[in-house]
Amino acid sequence: MSRSPRAARGFTLLEILVVLVIIGLIASLVGPRLFTQLEGSQVRVAETQVKMLRGAVETFRLDMGRLPTVDEGLGVLYAKPSEPRAAERWRGPYLEEAAPLDPWDTPYQYSIPGRDGQSFALYSLGADKAPGGEGNDADIGVLPPAN
Repeated sequence: MSRSPRAARGFTLLEILVVLVIIGLIASLVGPRLFTQLEGSQVRVAETQVKMLRGAVETFRLDMGRLPTVDEGLGVLYAKPSEPRAAERWRGPYLEEAAPLDPWDTPYQYSIPGRDGQSFALYSLGADKAPGGEGNDADIGVLPPAN
């Protein structure tokens, strides 16, 4: 049985180019909106993680009668302190696993004291990984005193 020349015909270069242009236009309209949502979700994740870490620090403070030192950092919320007297009072772990990195793969910052009378600072440096900033680059959490 022979096929007619019309049945074996494929797509022309022009048809393929038209389809690629349409796909490009759709991607250019939808892409920026998706990236905006991604950046906003990273900020919300950081805010949630700071609240979780803050609760663990406060629970540590109740058990130990003090805040973690800057040298101990957030690691003491997961691993028992090496000093014998502190290890005796420690009722942790206060976190199920080691303190997470922020959504931009940077460790959360911990220092004493915090801003506006807070006893400690616990924050993410934001997307720019540097102090200060605005929008997604802004620091997130309980901030340190302003310099």
